[in-house]
Order: sequence, then structure tokens, then C-alpha cells
Amino acid sequence: MTTAQPTLLVTLSGPDRPGVTAELFSACARFPVEVLDIEQVVVRGRLVLGVLLTLPRDPAGLRAALVSVATELGLELSLEQGLGDAARRPSGRVRVTLLGAPLRPAAVAAVAGRIADTGANIDRIRRIARYPVTAVDLDVSGADTARLRTLLAAEAARQQVDIAVQAAGIHRYAQRLVVMDVDSTLVQGEVIELLAEQAGCRAQVAEVTARAMAGELDFEASLRERVAMLAGVAETVLDEVHAALELTPGARTLVRTLRRLGYRFALVSGGFTHVIDKLAADLDIHYTAANTLEVVDGRLTGRLLGEIVDRAGKATALRRFAADAGIPVANTIAIGDGANDLDMLAAAGLGVAFNAKPVVRAAADTAVTLPYLDTVAYLLGISREEIEAADADAADPPVLSPGRR
Repeated sequence: MTTAQPTLLVTLSGPDRPGVTAELFSACARFPVEVLDIEQVVVRGRLVLGVLLTLPRDPAGLRAALVSVATELGLELSLEQGLGDAARRPSGRVRVTLLGAPLRPAAVAAVAGRIADTGANIDRIRRIARYPVTAVDLDVSGADTARLRTLLAAEAARQQVDIAVQAAGIHRYAQRLVVMDVDSTLVQGEVIELLAEQAGCRAQVAEVTARAMAGELDFEASLRERVAMLAGVAETVLDEVHAALELTPGARTLVRTLRRLGYRFALVSGGFTHVIDKLAADLDIHYTAANTLEVVDGRLTGRLLGEIVDRAGKATALRRFAADAGIPVANTIAIGDGANDLDMLAAAGLGVAFNAKPVVRAAADTAVTLPYLDTVAYLLGISREEIEAADADAADPPVLSPGRR
């Protein structure tokens, strides 16, 4: 039977300054101890440094040295003796990302309370963004991922914040494929409604679109109905609509940042190739799947060509692009807002409902209700500071992955 090893937890707190960590470990180096765990955080210039050490046979000298260091540095010192390696975490590791604008204490308290309700423990909290939203990552151990996700989804709705729960593991560092819907996700508004405005039927098309995105109508039938209303519109209008499109805030930042990390991107849309392919070229997107409008003598006929990219077609496209890129489906991220995105969100390793319809928010792994697409980067553990540092480094252009542009 193995005897638990005596340990000493050393905690220093107070005003931070350069050299604190070096001074502490220089003092420890004079004694026959091992470092088992280290945690350090600085908030508004206030330091909390925790170190778990093995306890020497005669700890009096070590204790005296630590008291001397704390006194010289003007820091508060806490010493706690125990048994075993407290650095060992229970199984069931997950990462909880909390987004708020603003993030209020009641929301943090509620999230922490639901985590405790499952018997899980918060091991570490790290702020990863302070604007335009506040985002924090919580490393949680001993959690039942499915149960925790269910509890926190309900709490997110009550507290009006966004929460993502993801299993921790090495897959977080793998190359990923990001598959995005276009209308009301990558861009603001619906392309077909802009086209319908030229045909004088925007109100009718908008009504059908809203019902289709809410899941009230069959997508293919509703799409054909709406496209029929566009008969006679000049093909040049497609270019005008593309030029008038406004990207969702944060869209360029998200693509630019994740491409630096070698991520692949795809646009999968129930919209139209003429516009989608141009958007892909604008953003250097690798893959696209969309519907093709029939054009005769420079005008839309009101009909579609080829296979329809509908709800099932989007999920099929995700799997096809993942296979082409050599990326496991478990390492894909799907982002969408409408009912025709549901299969795609379900198929992906992480499905993100972005400012989505209620039926989509209820089904997705996580929901983002904030109007900034680059908040998805926070769900991947990328901080705002890291994004800004990469953008500021002019000598570090984006790393472009090989493949279709």
C-alpha cells in the first residue's frame, strides 16, 4: 500500500511586480523539494500565486525562507500542509465558455452554482475578451458533459448570456473545418429578399423566408416558390446585390484569425452560387455549396438548376468538405441561424446557433446571441489579445492553407 506524500501549498498574494516568481523559486531551490503544481493570476495588478511542493523531512527551514521572501516582497503568505498530489484532476474535464455584454455577477454566480449542482469543480477561470463582449473560460473537472450542457443552456436563457460547454482534450488543438451559413450569419439580411426587391415582391418573399427559416415550411418547396417570383430579373442584379451586402460584424476577423492557424472554411448556403462564390473569393474561403439560378438571355427564369442544397444537403456538404480536407467530422464547426441549418449543426463536432430562430437555439450545442461573429473564436479558446497581437504584427501574414480558394 502506497503512503500519500506530504505536501505544502504555498500561496502568495498582493501587489504584483517583476521578479516575484523568480524570488519564490530561488528560495525553494535551497531545499530538497519538488514542484507538483503552479497556478498564477494577475488581476488589475494584484497577484495570486499558488505553488504545491513536496514537503521536506524538516520543513522549518523552508517555512522560514518563504516567510522571509514574502516579507521582502510585501506580500501575504499562506502555508497549508496536506497529503497527496492535489494537482491530479478528476475525470470528466470540460471547458465552459461564458459570454456576456455586459457580464453581470448574477450570471457568473448562476453558472458556478449549476456547475456545483452537478458535483463538478471549477479548477481555473481565465478572461479571454473584454470587448466588445466579456468572455471567460472555466476549466471544469468531474463533470457530466451532457447534463452540464443541459443545465447551463437553461441558465443562459435566464441570465441572458451565451454559454458553450465542450469536452476538453487534445482535439482542441487540431486543425478544424468551419462551415458557415451565409444569409443572416456571414452577411446581414437575406440575399433572396434583396433580389425580390428588384422584382417588386420583397414582402411576399420575406414572409415565405421567415416561415421557412422557422421550420414551418418545407425548404425546397418554399425556395422554388420564392425563386419563381424572381422571373424576369436581370442577371446584372446579382452583381449589384453582392456589392451591397454587408458582412456581419466580426466576420472578417474570424476568418482571418482562424486561417492563420491553418483552419479550412466553407460556405454552405440555400442561397445562390453567383453571390456565394463571390463572397468566398472576397474572404479566401476554400469550399462553397449553394443553389444555381437558371439564366436565359441575361434574365432569371424563375427556375433552379441541379440538385438543391437544402437542410440535408448542407449536412452532406459538410461531410464532403471534411473528407476532402482530411479533417474528421468531429473537428468541424458549423454556424447557422435557420431551420435548414439543423442537420448541419447536428452533424458537426460543434454546432453554433448564431442569432438563431428558437427551434435552432434549442437544438444546437451552443447559441451565440451577441451580434459579433468573431465571438466564435472565443469558444475555441482564442483570446481577444491574441487576435489583436496577430493583427498588429505586420511581419506575420495569415498562413494560407493549400486547397481551393
